[in-house]
Amino acid sequence: MRLNNSQKQKENINLSNELDIERIPEHVAIIMDGNGRWATKKGLPRSFGHNKGVSVLKKIIKISKNITCKILTVYAFSTENWTRPSKEVDFLINLFEKVLKKEINELHQESIKIKFIGDLTPFPESLKLMINNSESLTKNNKNLTLNICVNYGGRQEILKAAKEIAIKTSSGKIEPSDIDEKLFNSELLTNGIKDPELLIRTSGEKRVSNFLLWQLAYSEIYITDVLWPDFTEIEFLKAIKDYQSRNRRFGGIESLSNESFEDSYFSSLSKND
Repeated sequence: MRLNNSQKQKENINLSNELDIERIPEHVAIIMDGNGRWATKKGLPRSFGHNKGVSVLKKIIKISKNITCKILTVYAFSTENWTRPSKEVDFLINLFEKVLKKEINELHQESIKIKFIGDLTPFPESLKLMINNSESLTKNNKNLTLNICVNYGGRQEILKAAKEIAIKTSSGKIEPSDIDEKLFNSELLTNGIKDPELLIRTSGEKRVSNFLLWQLAYSEIYITDVLWPDFTEIEFLKAIKDYQSRNRRFGGIESLSNESFEDSYFSSLSKND
């Protein structure tokens, strides 16, 4: 059964009210997967799926801001996407430019900061200029930071950071003993951005696809079979609610109010020794 707009709005409100406002993830990352498959299933060109995907992203940006999420990072175009048919690649690049031109003023009015992450050098000069202008226009906005990963690959990012550190080490700017997580982070494209607490992947694929490989080390992962063009505010809130149901241990163990069986066991061993 399909919900009408009134029912959807009511469910959005109900789900929003069920969330723990103190445990909203500060940073949510999304692999927006399934645009092409969505269009193909409907007998439409893949471009229709990408266009529909943009309208979905607009809704997710809005609800992210409404629930006080501070950072939203989306995987828009990977380094591997260049292998797609040139017609589709050209469409995507033109779509980036078209959407930026159309939406940037509204995003700015909503106090949303735009940041592009990735190697921009292969893109047309007109798109690079628009990207620079968008980042400059919104750099002081505070309500939400929207990171758009374009021509981005996690392995490539890590290699770039390793090379930069190697150059600085060989030139004597840093010592090998100086290399730690903090230094490595400073060479990443996401320098200064908090790691995501939650990764959402649509379309049911169970992999991270070269996305934020370093940064996702302890992110919670939520996978839904819903294709990105069908991903709604309700689906987004479900992912947030699922995140809040989890106990994040970061490699440790769940804290218990009473002494655990393991504690008792090891304590008894110590006494016997």
